[in-house]
Amino acid sequence: MKTIDLTDKRVIISRTDSIGDVILTLPICKWIKDQFPTCQIIFLGKKYTVPILKSYRAIDEICVWDDFESLPTVQKLSKLRDLNADTIIHVFPNKEIAVLAKKVKIPNRIGTSHRSFHLLTCNHRLNFTRKSSPLHESQLNFELLKPFGLKTIPSLDEVKEATQLFQPQIDKLPDAVQKFIDQHPNFVILHPKSQGSALEWPIEKYVELTKQLTKQGIAVVFTGTEKEGVQFRGYLPSTPTCFDSSGLMTLDELIYFISLSKGLVACSTGPLHIAGILGVRCVGLYSNRKPIHPGRWMPIGKNAKAMVYDENCPTCSKTAHCKCIEQIAPSLVLEQLLNE
Repeated sequence: MKTIDLTDKRVIISRTDSIGDVILTLPICKWIKDQFPTCQIIFLGKKYTVPILKSYRAIDEICVWDDFESLPTVQKLSKLRDLNADTIIHVFPNKEIAVLAKKVKIPNRIGTSHRSFHLLTCNHRLNFTRKSSPLHESQLNFELLKPFGLKTIPSLDEVKEATQLFQPQIDKLPDAVQKFIDQHPNFVILHPKSQGSALEWPIEKYVELTKQLTKQGIAVVFTGTEKEGVQFRGYLPSTPTCFDSSGLMTLDELIYFISLSKGLVACSTGPLHIAGILGVRCVGLYSNRKPIHPGRWMPIGKNAKAMVYDENCPTCSKTAHCKCIEQIAPSLVLEQLLNE
């Protein structure tokens, strides 16, 4: 395979899915920049992930897919052509984007060979599978960089080095949130919901963890959307050291807020990955069932940890639906959160 030279070129990274997936894609941006410092990286993503993309210094330009979706095809083609890209990497396979990229004749179109529509739309197809691979999601993304001369997939420790380029873009919070942390600067964040994207630890366990934290003089802030807050706020203890911030912060504000915290606990969801890439101590709660296990989806970060109830759970090992995550003891989560 002839190596593609990205010197002075413009490359699109296409990943139009969720926050966690986008964060685990950011390390490939750093690798490309390290190899080809004069290339320009354009990240094609969803509107709600823009604050994540703005926080990562290896990205030169952001293109919002939501701005394309409702347009007639001819206008979509025009907008994509105007990016003047030499290469597009389909990290998250999207048939429409793949077809558009071919129609505007982007010279290098890279994707996995395991998507049938890539057979007709991509001229560089990499043969690897995500579902059965032992690699972490962030490592799997590097498979798509082999056309640029990548010889070996980086270790997870090497991938974690890319987190240093991520930093909050604002330093202001809503008044109510700021007032609480001014009074209680030693706080941790509990994020109990996932908008249905992951198996969740029961709210009763988060409440018990809250009680254990506050006994040790650590304040607790619950985060989530307003819709999620409606689901859990009625369970929260009524104490001055527990605060419900659900629905109060934008994503930009949440990133900054997480950076100020002493730690975060959540299941496999966006805020957990934000904490990881910020270097904040965080504990992710997982099922050990493939392909949703922590070996594939734990947050990247030097202070990130992942917990399962039973590494040898017989139900999880059969890849059957299992609720063993609900059995993880709050005391063990507390231990992981506080121990260096």
